Amino acid sequence: MTAGGSGRARLRDLVAASDPGLLRLAAGLRTAGAIALTLAVLTLLGFDVRHLVGGAIAAMVATFAIREKQRGQQAVTLALGFPVACASLTVAAVLHQLVVTGDVFFVALIFCAVYGRRFGDRGTALGLIGFQVYFLSLFVGATLATLPELYGVVAVAFASSAVLRFALVPQTPTGILNRMREAFRARLAQLVAAQLDLLDAGPDDIDKALAAARAGTARLHETAMMIQGHLEEGTADASGARLVQRRIADAEITAERLGLLLLSARSAERADTLTLHLPGALVPGGQRPLRDETLATLRRDLEALRLLVLRPTSAEMGTGLAHVRNRLLGYRDEENLPKASPAVQDVFRGIGEAARAVLGLRLALDGPQDDSDDTPSTARSREELDAEDLAIDAGEEPAEEEKTGLRRPTTRAAVQVAVGSSLAIVGGEFLSSQRWYWAVLTCWIVFINTASTGEILVKGYRRLLGTVLGVVAGLLLAGLVGHHTWTAFALVLLFVFAMFYTAPLSYTLMSFFVTAALGLLYTLLHTYSLAVLVLRVEETALGAACGIIAAAFVLPVHTDRRTNDLLVTALDRLGDVTEAAVDQLSGGPAAELLDKARDLDQALADLRAAVQPLTHPVTPMRARRDTARYVVALLETCAYHARSLAATAELLPTHPSIAADPRLRRACRRTLRNIATVAARVADENAAVAVETGPSIASLLEPETGSLARYGRITDRVLRHLQRLDEAVMGLARPLKVPVEEPTP
Repeated sequence: MTAGGSGRARLRDLVAASDPGLLRLAAGLRTAGAIALTLAVLTLLGFDVRHLVGGAIAAMVATFAIREKQRGQQAVTLALGFPVACASLTVAAVLHQLVVTGDVFFVALIFCAVYGRRFGDRGTALGLIGFQVYFLSLFVGATLATLPELYGVVAVAFASSAVLRFALVPQTPTGILNRMREAFRARLAQLVAAQLDLLDAGPDDIDKALAAARAGTARLHETAMMIQGHLEEGTADASGARLVQRRIADAEITAERLGLLLLSARSAERADTLTLHLPGALVPGGQRPLRDETLATLRRDLEALRLLVLRPTSAEMGTGLAHVRNRLLGYRDEENLPKASPAVQDVFRGIGEAARAVLGLRLALDGPQDDSDDTPSTARSREELDAEDLAIDAGEEPAEEEKTGLRRPTTRAAVQVAVGSSLAIVGGEFLSSQRWYWAVLTCWIVFINTASTGEILVKGYRRLLGTVLGVVAGLLLAGLVGHHTWTAFALVLLFVFAMFYTAPLSYTLMSFFVTAALGLLYTLLHTYSLAVLVLRVEETALGAACGIIAAAFVLPVHTDRRTNDLLVTALDRLGDVTEAAVDQLSGGPAAELLDKARDLDQALADLRAAVQPLTHPVTPMRARRDTARYVVALLETCAYHARSLAATAELLPTHPSIAADPRLRRACRRTLRNIATVAARVADENAAVAVETGPSIASLLEPETGSLARYGRITDRVLRHLQRLDEAVMGLARPLKVPVEEPTP
């Protein structure tokens, strides 16, 4: 009960799991707080409502545009952003009456703002500030006469943003990484709880329980990738970063494997790894009967594992949790395994491996632990972890070749946005000579963080849907709020917070809150009407259409081509990880296996984002949607086995039950060749290649003659991963239409 923690601790864990690093909460608080502080200062200085609205927009831009991770870099970018904002205001005011010249400059500014992304986070931020402040000037109608006051408004907004960023809601790379670690623990505990539900689920609930386990596995992997992105800035040295990286990877792999073992233990047949990665995949048939005492022990140990993840074994908690940890770790050494089927005993071994990963995670994140209550099995686990830690050596990644000219993504996107914005300006002028810029803003936004025509189409659809819903909300709120200025501003602050808090989760929700907030701002400016909000929908639809047209006809990157390119990249990364892991397991030199595994994970994440247009629920091509989901799920299955091989290979120097075997290199040639064959076929559908079938990996390890001695012990787990990887690669050949070459007799 003590280990279970207080209600406050449970709430903290829930918040940490829902928002890793509290990044969304901090973004919402910073932006809403900066706007509130700006409004308070401007009100005290006697500015009117129009300037208050301009200050709110400027504060929002100054806050969300800054993306650097180091506080010093953030301060420099914010300081540079102020003159950029003033220059944008000045040009907008000068060109206020020169319609054609102003439009041409606006298009040029949009091109430069998008092109600036090639210069990293600072170039992206300054381009965003320049564009959004120019938009602000159009919104409030900036003129030369109003420039001095607008300079003051922007200065107050930037100062307020700095106060919130560096004083009231500060975030450091180390603090963010620490909170992400806590989020990883919380999500790991949630996954174990989902696996416990999976164990208890009846025939009617199994699909729901399996979906929860899949979601928990995906959320844990997402957090691991987020931690990977903050390791360099959040740790003191490269060795510390490597240590955390290894322990996070170990915990992720063992947790995913535990779910697979549980699924196999409760089913009459062995579960396929694909079941954990493909939504809607069939559950293994039949139900394996478990004795009541075995089931009770499994429940108890899974709950104990969950508590072990959440709560440290410290002196304040007594020795109870330490004894629980020792019992779970004993399963690794076959201690106290219950009398049950091999599949069920594998689950207990998996729990022991997960407990060992939790111990390693605790040592890496919290430092040395009290070892006075250690049993021999726990002491051995500590020794293995210490030996692994000593073997850590950080290496440098080779730089990738950078594309040039129109092949560079930022240049291509800049040209596309410039053309789309030009169309939006012309079309927007026909709809409204006063608010044409809404179409340009939508065209700009649908290009942010997109890389193909399909992605832009989906994003445009989501923005339009959110805008329509926001218009309805704006109508209702405007009638309720009326001309109560501070009530309206309070609701705007609430919507701004909600906008940034929900942005990573749902683009439709974000668009809804933006439009609802704009409806209130129009009310404050006394320009609210039903016609204005309907015009907002029309301009949004026009802007999205212009963006889609530009993406489709100007230097297009078709969804098929992009997904194929990313699929080839993912296959290449899969081959790199597998080859390096097998080489090390065969006695070859040590390699940066975890870095290669994370490169594979990133390639898969890029592919998942790129296939969203193909897997979207409204897509009319159902067969294509199913194929895309199946291919991604198969690749995730391959990645799981490759990560597991990499993690096992890294244990090779220190783990007594793993020894190098040179025959692995020969046995895996076919798998590696098939990975390269599938990649070649995806890159060129006319390539004259075919995948090869053959005997199992285990049979290829048998001595060629009876006189040959075995080189070393290869665990059953390694063989299973190699065999499942070989099968999954062969599975990729079918949906990707790669010919299969039958083995020669």
